[in-house]
Amino acid sequence: MISERRVVITGVGAVTPLGDNIKEIWENVKEGKSGISLISKFNPDEFNFPENWSRIAGQIKNFDLSNWNLNTKEIQRMDPVVQYAIVSAKDAIEDSGLNLLLKELSEEELSRIGCQIGSGVGGLQTWEEQFSIFREKGPKKVSPFFIPSFIINMLGGEISIIFGLRGPNVASVSACASGGHAIAEAFEKIKIGKADIMLAGGAEAPITPLGLAGFNRMRALSSRNDEPEKASRPFDKNRDGFVLAEGAGILVLEELKHAEMRGAKIYAELISTGMSADSYHITQPSSTGAKECMMAGLREGGIKPEEVDHINAHGTSTILGDVAEADAIKDVFGEHAHKIPITSTKSMTGHMIGGAGAVEAIFTVMSIKEGVIPPTINLENLDERCGTLDIVTSARKAEIRTAISNSFGFGGQNVTLIFRKV
Repeated sequence: MISERRVVITGVGAVTPLGDNIKEIWENVKEGKSGISLISKFNPDEFNFPENWSRIAGQIKNFDLSNWNLNTKEIQRMDPVVQYAIVSAKDAIEDSGLNLLLKELSEEELSRIGCQIGSGVGGLQTWEEQFSIFREKGPKKVSPFFIPSFIINMLGGEISIIFGLRGPNVASVSACASGGHAIAEAFEKIKIGKADIMLAGGAEAPITPLGLAGFNRMRALSSRNDEPEKASRPFDKNRDGFVLAEGAGILVLEELKHAEMRGAKIYAELISTGMSADSYHITQPSSTGAKECMMAGLREGGIKPEEVDHINAHGTSTILGDVAEADAIKDVFGEHAHKIPITSTKSMTGHMIGGAGAVEAIFTVMSIKEGVIPPTINLENLDERCGTLDIVTSARKAEIRTAISNSFGFGGQNVTLIFRKV
C-alpha cells in the first residue's frame, strides 16, 4: 500500500525525434506526427550495410547546446547521451520552478535533492570515435576525456555538478527499462526519506554505425526503408521490428508536502511501481514477466484492475514483443482489458532504448494532466493475436485518473509505473 510520504511529478523535460522541448514534443505527439526518417548522421553505404538492413531511425534534429545556455567546453566534450540528459534536466528543473530556489538553498537542503538517471548503452559515439583513433594513431592519441565523457553514471554526475545537487546520485542500467527503473528507484528513495526531490529518467544516443549494425544483426529492427514514417507500427499485423531512436526524458519527483509548501504545480502523483524478471531469454519477451510486473504495481498501490483508465504500452513494434504485452494485459485486467485505452507512442518516436521509459512516463503524466490519450499511428490491421484491445489510433479526450506506463528490457528486466491524478 501507499506509504505516508507521497511522491508527485512537478517538472518534466525532454529531447526526442519529435522536438527539443516538451511543448513542441507533446503537440506533435497529440497530432500523431512521426519522427522517423532515413539516417543522416552517417552513410550506411560507407560501412557496407546490406540494402535490406534497417537504414532508418528517430533522430534528434538540429541539436544545439547553445539553445540552453550550456555551451561550455566541458559539456561539449561529453558524448551526446550525456548532453541529452543535461538539457532535459535543465528544462525539467526550470519547469518545476527549482531553478529559482537552488541558489538560495543551504548545503543541507541541497543534500536532499538527488539524481537517478539511466541509460541502456551509454556513449557509443565516443567509444567508436576513440577506438578508431586508438587503432589508427596509437594509444597516446586517445583523449584524456574518453572515459569520463561517456560512462553511464556521468549522466547524473554532470547534472549534479552543473546544478549543485548533493543528494543520492545513482545510475540505472537495464536496457530498454533503464529510464523506467530510474524513476521507480528514485520514487523509493523519496518514500523512505533519503531525499525530498529526485531528478529521474533516462537517455540514449545509439544511432552510430556500430550501434545500428548490432541491432540489425539481432534482427530486431524494421527494414521498411522506403516508408520510414510508417515503419514503427506497434500491434499492427504487418510490423517487422522496432525503429532505433535517440532521446532523453527527465522528471522531477518530489515529496508531496514539500511541493505544496513551495507552491509547485503538480502533473500527477506516482502511486506505485512494479518490477519483475522474465527469467526466460536474453531478447525474447515473456508475457508472464510483464504480467507479474503490472500485478506487482497494482498490489503495491492498492489499485483494482478496473480502476486503470489508460496504459502507455511498451509496444515496440516487434513481432513477439507486442503479442506478449497484449497477452499480459489481458491476463491482468480480464474483461476490463478490452475497455482500457492503450497507446504506444513508440509509433511516433521510435525506440529510445534507455530513454524510452522516461519519455513515455512524461507522456503518461501529460495525458493525465490534459485529459488526452495520444494515438498509436500506423495501426492499419490489428494483429488478431492482440484480440479486441482498445488501441487508440487518433488522439482521444478522456478523464484519466489512473494510468500505467510499461517498460520491458533486454535480459527480461521489467518495470511498471502507475500514476494518478491529484
